[in-house]
Amino acid sequence: MKAKEAAKSTDFETQSAESVLKWALGTYHPKIALASSFGVEDVLLIDMMVKINPAARVFSLDTGRLNQETYDCMDKVREKYGVRIEVYYPNTEAAENMVRERGLNLFYHSIENRKECCGVRKVEPLNRALKGLDAWITGLRRAQAVTRTDIKKVETDAAHGGILKINPIADWTTAQVWDYVKRNKVPYNALHDKGYPSIGCEPCTRAVKPGEDERAGRWWWELPEQKECGLHVKKATGRD
Repeated sequence: MKAKEAAKSTDFETQSAESVLKWALGTYHPKIALASSFGVEDVLLIDMMVKINPAARVFSLDTGRLNQETYDCMDKVREKYGVRIEVYYPNTEAAENMVRERGLNLFYHSIENRKECCGVRKVEPLNRALKGLDAWITGLRRAQAVTRTDIKKVETDAAHGGILKINPIADWTTAQVWDYVKRNKVPYNALHDKGYPSIGCEPCTRAVKPGEDERAGRWWWELPEQKECGLHVKKATGRD
């Protein structure tokens, strides 16, 4: 694909988030979409995207275990920006079989169980969401966790067929995120005001304590280097 070859020769690390998004949407729309969990990073990207292209696509994975605050935020985003959110749910049969065999809260018992739950509720729906896309956009930032320190603004996502993965705010600090939100009056998930910097499933996410990193509240019973759900795996490379 000529667009991918052009991407390899461009230095996106020195470009602003808006510039990266303008290039990505201009090059790949409609075969590009933002993956949103309705955390603050994702919503500010929606704000940026609709200013560039009001028809920009957004999808979300509804695991069936989300907080009410997340659904409320989803509604606020629909109302403010007029975006059509493409929602993907877990395969019903797979989810039912998992719960029957392992229990509703299987993830507390082992990493293997937790990864199976994430696989059913997140990874498989993501694979469906990405089908037919040439690129996807995320709100990943290097400062979020030890598992994300080496992400690039534009990567080749080998785990998902070699499509491009666009992380426009990879180099942003938490202060930059909230400064943008306040300046642009971006709606945000009420969980952020309750000590939740990272938004996930209700039983697997808690408020963080002073001094903890931003994703310390996710699967808090596991080691930091193990705490990814499988949506963002390290097979992604810097466009090589």
